[in-house]
Parts: sequence; structure tokens; C-alpha cells
Amino acid sequence: MDLFYNFPLLSSLAAIFFAQFVKVPIQFIATRQLDWSLLTSTGGMPSSHSAAVTALSTGVALDHGLDSSIFAISAVFAIITMFDATGVRRHAGEQATVLNQLVLDFNRFVEEAKVWPKKAEQDKQKKLKELLGHQPIEVFFGGLTGILLTLFLYFVFMM
Repeated sequence: MDLFYNFPLLSSLAAIFFAQFVKVPIQFIATRQLDWSLLTSTGGMPSSHSAAVTALSTGVALDHGLDSSIFAISAVFAIITMFDATGVRRHAGEQATVLNQLVLDFNRFVEEAKVWPKKAEQDKQKKLKELLGHQPIEVFFGGLTGILLTLFLYFVFMM
């Protein structure tokens, strides 16, 4: 049952859920479209990955201090995670966008050739997931979300 008293873990999980939930109203404000699938999707504002790892590092810092080895591990883990979110994962999403456009163009060409309509509709509509990574601003606000939420939870529950 000590797991339920692990503040860094609990604050990190809370940051994930909070960041995922807040994506829905932020997207609604930006586009006037209510998209509940954002609760379980990757990408978007704020980054739940960044919120999670910064909440973890902040929780570890509050529990063990900034001079602890465990804080160093969590801080480096957070940096790598956030760098990956804006680098490799973001570029993979951009490549997925280009590939999806190529598939659409190819499908249009084949349809004009009268060969494509014989295939099942689901075979024509395969799309790669484009929202994989994050813009740097999304990572920044994800990180800020994790830090602020953890500080709030610490002062509410631990003091």
C-alpha cells in the first residue's frame, strides 16, 4: 500500500490525466469543435508526456531534494522525453501527413483508372497517425502544467 503514498508517482499520473483532459476544452476554444478522442490521443496542447515527466521530476525534487541522484535521473529522463516529443515524434507526424497526402493522390489516380473501386472501402482509407509529436510550445506548456500541478498537489496534500 506504500504505492498510494508515492507522491512523485501520484503527481505524475495526475499530470497525465489533467493534461489529457484539458486538451478537449483547449481544442474547442481553438476550433469550436468538441473532440473527445483527444482524451486518449497523442499530440496536442499541452503535452501530457511533458506534464508527466516534469511532474515526476518536481515530485522527486520535493521529496528528495535537488541534490539527490534520483532527481538527476528524473531530470535527465524529462529532458530526453521532451526533446523526443519535439524531435523524432514530431517529424514522424509530419512524414505521416505527407504520406497520407500521397495515398490520397494515389487513390484518386487509381480511381480514375477504374481499378480502385473494386477494392473494399476500408482498404482505400488506411491513414497513418499524424498527431504523434508536439510543437515546442506544446512541450513547454506540458512541462509547466506538470510543475505547477505538482506544486499545487504538494502544498494541498503534503503540508
